[in-house]
Amino acid sequence: MGDWYQRQIVEPGKQPLLCLLLGFLGAFLFIRISVRLIRAQVSWWPKNVTPGGLHIHHVVFGVVLMIVGGLGLASPTGNRSPWAEIDAAVFGIGTALVLDEFALILHLKDVYWSEEGRLSVDAVVVGAAACGLLLLGASPFGVDDAAESGAKASGWTYVVVVAVNAGFALVTLAKGKVFTGLLGILVPVFALVGAVRLARPGSPWARARYPAGGRKERRARVREEREGWQRRVRVRVYDAVAGRPSQP
Repeated sequence: MGDWYQRQIVEPGKQPLLCLLLGFLGAFLFIRISVRLIRAQVSWWPKNVTPGGLHIHHVVFGVVLMIVGGLGLASPTGNRSPWAEIDAAVFGIGTALVLDEFALILHLKDVYWSEEGRLSVDAVVVGAAACGLLLLGASPFGVDDAAESGAKASGWTYVVVVAVNAGFALVTLAKGKVFTGLLGILVPVFALVGAVRLARPGSPWARARYPAGGRKERRARVREEREGWQRRVRVRVYDAVAGRPSQP
């Protein structure tokens, strides 16, 4: 195990990225446990930070930690151990706190325990998946594929590969498949599959290209209903990890 870790993590310089991922996951689990205990009004757990009656959301602490971690990584000590690992972990913790309130930032109001707040959990899942894929060796838009034959690829080859894969990712996002499109940035096959499949009803692509009552619009709605079990499973997992939204 020690040899594998040295060969796969330490030598390629991935140890800071691993620390970032561990800090990210640890902070998300901690803050979700914390807010659920606060929501349940557990007497022995610390309450919200409200100096002078002002509720300071944990996204504020996350921004500060991201700044501190980012400055540390960009500083002259940012590429030296153990500061690289420490700064990366601090940045990961801050990122988790920010993404956990992503929906609040998007809507500019406290939607943490509403259905809109589910978007924050989606953002955390995408962030963790992206970090994990980078740790496994994925590269944005498949740029490594341009020179997989071993020969030195030209600049135009990289431009074409990135442009094509980015195009697939953008089409997938336009079709309303946010999770698939974002993952497709790191694993182009996800973007390719998402781009060729039917768009989700109500997505920008469907509104522009699927006439109301048309064959594609009907097929998209049928597929959406058929794949409803996937959303139900996701909701149950989210409820178990992040807590149920408040009833309106």
